[in-house]
Amino acid sequence: MQTSPSDNLATLDTASSAPRPAEPGGPRRPASPWRGRVMAAGLLLAALNLRPAVTSLGPLLEEVRDGLGMSGTVAGVLTSVPAACFAIFGLTAPRLARRWGLGAVVCAGLAAIATGLVLRPLAGGTVAFLAASGLALAGIAVSNILMPVIVKRWFPDRVGAMTGLYSMGLSLGTAAAAAATVPMTDALGGSWRVGLGVWALVAVVALVPWLFLARDRTNGSEAGGSEAGRSAVSGTVTGGSASGGSASGGSGADASATAEAPAADGTAIRITRSPIAWAMAVFFGFQATAAYISMGWMPQIFRDAGVSASTSGVLLAVVMAMGVPLAFVLPRLAARLRHQGVLVVILGVFGLVGYAGLWLAPAEGAWAWAVLLGVANCAFPLALTMIGMRARTHAGVARLSAFAQSIGYLLSIPGPLLVGVLYQHSGGWGQPIALMAGFMVPQIVAGVLAGRDRTLEDEA
Repeated sequence: MQTSPSDNLATLDTASSAPRPAEPGGPRRPASPWRGRVMAAGLLLAALNLRPAVTSLGPLLEEVRDGLGMSGTVAGVLTSVPAACFAIFGLTAPRLARRWGLGAVVCAGLAAIATGLVLRPLAGGTVAFLAASGLALAGIAVSNILMPVIVKRWFPDRVGAMTGLYSMGLSLGTAAAAAATVPMTDALGGSWRVGLGVWALVAVVALVPWLFLARDRTNGSEAGGSEAGRSAVSGTVTGGSASGGSASGGSGADASATAEAPAADGTAIRITRSPIAWAMAVFFGFQATAAYISMGWMPQIFRDAGVSASTSGVLLAVVMAMGVPLAFVLPRLAARLRHQGVLVVILGVFGLVGYAGLWLAPAEGAWAWAVLLGVANCAFPLALTMIGMRARTHAGVARLSAFAQSIGYLLSIPGPLLVGVLYQHSGGWGQPIALMAGFMVPQIVAGVLAGRDRTLEDEA
């Protein structure tokens, strides 16, 4: 299951299992059990809203195209917008959080999601529809980045449990929007505008606890790990003790000091010159490409093969839901291996077989192909785990995570667009599916290179 930069700082926990002392301005426990429950509810409700804007559109894409007179190429642009927004707006989240506070920025992000989802069905043309979608996706992008920081600051003793709650909410929101949008549209009169707009109500409900949480400016205006966001491209990764300042829990100043400490041998490496960083970025980019092609185009592939719109949405939900159980298994398995390349190859083979089946018999084996492609899409939690294993310091993990995800999402932007262009000009799905399968090859190669038992500090 694909998510977004949201989990980039969550991977820092896998970098070291050693307990760390509390730091000034670092993690805080909720002031009371009541406040802790409000925060947990807000976390879950926010997570539920971080994908419906994307996965609710795929099952209704044909109706949206017809209603707005949208060409296949423009539809391809629409399916590329999520990756572009995540890459661009996600980088602004740390700066906004330092200025306004974590809770306030997440609250504003949810408000942007709700507003975008309200305006999108009211759009009378393609440009307005894209603009409204962009507003919702910008809100998703900043919330993606900051919610794991909130987990680390407010639940320092329950990071695993609360990250699991967040991940579960993310997966449920993703799958529910894919499966329920068409049935709800039919039940509400059959208008795609109503079917898409109803998800704004879920975002409005999620706003309620955050209106309270946003009032507390002590909830982490330093935005732990923010230096990683600012230095995603230009930062320097250095060696040092893994017990140095936390890039996620401490203040921005602490993270910066750790990241800029000299290595034991006095050398340092710029992350833009790191083969490991580039291998991780390319691997992340191609797995994100596959995920956003699936979310944007998979229902249309099944519908063109004769599968009903409702069933096509459920099939997309199956693809997305496969990430729920495997997200718990793959990271643990990867952590036990010295070289994660074997897992990269296995997931790649699942993807190639799924695309082959989709090309040969899309309707006859639809459920099997959905399962296979859902397994292949679990390269996302594997990528996050590998990021945590490719650096020895918390600052190194933070910089690698920011670099790999920012560059990776930028690399993923053209994929869905190319699929739309090929679909329009070829009049069928043969060439687009061949392209999807072709993307799997560099994903496997880059993943094998990124999975080697090396760290950024080894390159210094």
